[in-house]
Amino acid sequence: MSITWLLTNFLAAFLLPPLNLLLLGGFGLLLLKRRRVLGQTLIGFSLAALWLLATPFVGDGMLDALKPPASNLDGRQADAIVVLSGGSRYDTVEYGGDTVGRFTLERVRYGAWLARKLGKPLLVAGGAPDGGRPEGQLMRETLEREFGVKVRWVEDRSENTWENAHFSAALLKKEGISRIYLVSHAWHLPRALPAFEHEGLRVVPAGTGYSRGHGPRPLDFVPSAKGLYDSYLAMHEGIGLVWYRIRH
Repeated sequence: MSITWLLTNFLAAFLLPPLNLLLLGGFGLLLLKRRRVLGQTLIGFSLAALWLLATPFVGDGMLDALKPPASNLDGRQADAIVVLSGGSRYDTVEYGGDTVGRFTLERVRYGAWLARKLGKPLLVAGGAPDGGRPEGQLMRETLEREFGVKVRWVEDRSENTWENAHFSAALLKKEGISRIYLVSHAWHLPRALPAFEHEGLRVVPAGTGYSRGHGPRPLDFVPSAKGLYDSYLAMHEGIGLVWYRIRH
C-alpha cells in the first residue's frame, strides 16, 4: 500500500458522502449556540442533501449522466481489448485467498463475452494499490479458469486509472497495437478514456452497466443504501475527473 494512494483516498473520503455531510451537520451543531440561524441552516442542508443523495432517483441519475452513449462494436474499430480492474476481495474463505471483487468480475465477464464475439486478444490491467495480490493477475486467473478465455497481456503495476493507461500502453506499443476497445463500467469511462488517449492510443469505449431504464417509481424517492452508494460512485468519478485535469 503506497503512501500516495492512502493519502489520496483519505482526502477523498472527506469530500464524499456520507462523511462530508456528517461533518457539515456536526459543524452546524457546534454553531447552534453562537450563530443559531447558520447552525440550523447547515444541519437542515446536510440532512436534506443526505436524503436526496440516498434516493435511487438521484443516485441512478448521477451515474447515468456520466455514461457515454453505448457503442456498436463489430471488431473493425480496434485490434485489442483492455479490461480495467475495479477492486478485489482479500483473503476469502470460500476461494482460499484473494479474488476479484464485484466491479472487476462484471468487467471481466463483459471482457470475456467481447473477446469471443470480436476475436481480439485481451489485456487485463490492475495492480495492488491497497495490498494483496495484483488485480491483473486475479483477472487473468478468472478469465482463463472460469471463462475459458486466454489473456495475452497482464499489467499489474498500476495504482490508479492513469497508471493503468501508462503501463498498458507500453505493453501494447511493443506489439504495434495502437487501437483498443476499453472495457470498464460506463460511468468510469469518462475518466479512463482521456488517460488512455493521452498515451497515444485510439480508444473505442466498451462500457458495461448500461440499462434501458424506466420511468420514476415511488420507491426511487425513498432513501436506500444502494442509492447513497450510487451517488458516492458518481461523485467519486466527478472528483477524479477534476483531479486528473488539474494534475495531468
